[in-house]
Amino acid sequence: MSGFAAMTATTTHEAPRSAGMNGVLFLLSLSILINYIDRSNLSIAAPLIKGELGLSDWQLGTLLAAFFWTYGFMQIPAGWLVDHFDVKWVFAAGFFVWSAATATTGILHGFVALIVIRVILGVGESVAFPSYCKILGIHFTESRRGFANSAIMAGLGLGPAIGILVGGNVVARFGWRPFFLALGLGALLWLFPWLAWMPRRTRAATPTNQATVGILDILRQRSAWGTCLGQFCTNYTLYFLVTWLPSYLIRGRHFSMSQMAKVGGLVFFLSSVSGIGLGKLSDQWIAAGSSPTRVRKTMLGVGQMGLGASLAAAAFAPDSVFIWVLAPAGIFLGMSGGNCWAVTQTLAGTKVAGRWAGVQNFIGNFAGAVAPMLTGYLLGRTGQFYWPVVIAAVVSWIGALSWVFAVGRVEPVDWEKKLGPTRFRIEATPATGAARP
Repeated sequence: MSGFAAMTATTTHEAPRSAGMNGVLFLLSLSILINYIDRSNLSIAAPLIKGELGLSDWQLGTLLAAFFWTYGFMQIPAGWLVDHFDVKWVFAAGFFVWSAATATTGILHGFVALIVIRVILGVGESVAFPSYCKILGIHFTESRRGFANSAIMAGLGLGPAIGILVGGNVVARFGWRPFFLALGLGALLWLFPWLAWMPRRTRAATPTNQATVGILDILRQRSAWGTCLGQFCTNYTLYFLVTWLPSYLIRGRHFSMSQMAKVGGLVFFLSSVSGIGLGKLSDQWIAAGSSPTRVRKTMLGVGQMGLGASLAAAAFAPDSVFIWVLAPAGIFLGMSGGNCWAVTQTLAGTKVAGRWAGVQNFIGNFAGAVAPMLTGYLLGRTGQFYWPVVIAAVVSWIGALSWVFAVGRVEPVDWEKKLGPTRFRIEATPATGAARP
C-alpha cells in the first residue's frame, strides 16, 4: 500500500465494514429494482401510449430515449456530488425526484409533457450508480464486492422482470396511468428505512493527505477508457432489452400482452438469479487465491460473448425455438452485470469511486440515447426487428473485447505515483456523527 493509501485508511473512518451493511445492501438492491421498473415502465405502456397519442415509431423511440439525455449528462456532476457530500443525502434527494417524476407521468397528456417528465426522471436517477460505487467501494472489501454488486444487479434484473410481468398484466387490465401513479407514490416509502439505516459519512478530525484527482486524471488511464467503452456496449444491449423487448415480443413475434409479460419477465428474472449465483462464485474464486483480474475479466468476457450469441440466435430463430434461444440472454446478462462495477470500484479506490463511476456512466449511457432511437429509426424504415437485434448482438461482442483487452490489470490505481507529490494537499476534515444500521 502506498503512503497516501495507508494514511487515508488510518485517518478516515471509511474503511470497508461489510458485516454491518447487510440491511443497507438490501435497500440498495430494492432501490435499483424500483429504479429499473421506473425506467422500463414506459416501454411496457408503449403500445398503448403510441395508440393514444398517435405517435410514429421515431417519436416513440425519441420518447424512450429522452430519459437518457439528462441521465447521461448528469453522471459527472452526480459523481462529483457523491465524492464531496454525504452520499446518504445525495441519494435520498435523487430517489425522491425520480419517484415523484414517475407518479407525475400518470397524470400527463401530450408528447412534449411526457418528454419533459422523462428528462426530469433522468436527473433524479443519475445519482444511482455513482452512489452505489461509492458505498460499495467504502463499505465492502474486494472479496465481497462480487456478491454485493451482483445483489444490486439482481435488483436491476428484477425491476424489468417485475415491471414486465406484473406491469404488463396491470396495464392490460387497468390502463397505464394507474400503474405509474401507484409506482411513484408507493416507492416514496423506501426513504424511511434508508434515512434510518444508512450511516452518515464519518471522517477523522486530523489532517490527511488527500489526492486532488480530477476528471482528466481519470481519463488519462487506459483502463478508464476500457471501462467506458465496455459500459457503453453493456448498456446498449441492456437498454435495447429494457426499452424495446416488450414491443419486439408483441410486434415482432406476435405475442399477446400476457405472453409478452411472461417471456419478458423470464429473461430479466434469469438475469437476477444468475447474477446472484455467479457473483457469489466470483467472490469464492478470488478468496481461493485467483486474481481479481482473471475472475472479473473471465466473467465479463464470457457474459458479453454469450449475450451477443443468444441475441444473434434469437434474430434468426423460428418461433418454435425462439424462447429457448432468448432465455440464455438473461443468464449471460447477469454474469457480466455485477462484475463490471466491481472492476470500477477496485480500479478507482474509495476516494475516486464516485467520479470514476460518473465518467464511466456518462460515456456508457450514451448507449441509452442511441439504442432506443436507432431501433425506432430502423423499425420505421424496415418494419422489422431483425437489424436492431443483430446490432445489439454485435455491440455486445465489442464490449467483451473491451473488458478483456482494453482494461488493464484489475488493481487499485496508485494515484500518488500517477499524479506526483505536487498534486497532493493537506486538508483537515471535520468529524461528523455516524449512525449504524
